[in-house]
Amino acid sequence: MKIAIGNDHVGIELKPIIIRFLKELGHEVEDFGAFTNERTDYPEYGKKVAENVAAGKADLGILICGTGVGISIAANKVKGIRAVVCSEPYSAKLSREHNNTNILAFGSRVIGSEMAKMIVQNWLEAEFEGGRHQNRVTMIAGIENE
Repeated sequence: MKIAIGNDHVGIELKPIIIRFLKELGHEVEDFGAFTNERTDYPEYGKKVAENVAAGKADLGILICGTGVGISIAANKVKGIRAVVCSEPYSAKLSREHNNTNILAFGSRVIGSEMAKMIVQNWLEAEFEGGRHQNRVTMIAGIENE
């Protein structure tokens, strides 16, 4: 699977750990930055990753900022994106199974690297269940198209 990843300056230390982990799991990773710890604005990176996923250039995306909140809000402004912020594995798993999320976000000031790996692994291993959940995802897309 191809995964797009992005971060602001606060996520700079956690990102290489996650990239290494993704590669160990056999995934291809495209890094959209940031590439230094100089102050930057998270919407730029949320948008880059989201546009890449929405265009089908990546299967999924992962975003990292201080809390995961701001960068996920930016990503969710891109049509077709269903980004979720998770600080534990259970919500990550259910977000894929029930909501068919295509971007995962978390905060490097909220969780450590081992928890981040557990969240990523649970999210990646989960599959959208469809069925009654498909109707709800379709409803979300309808709101987006209004």
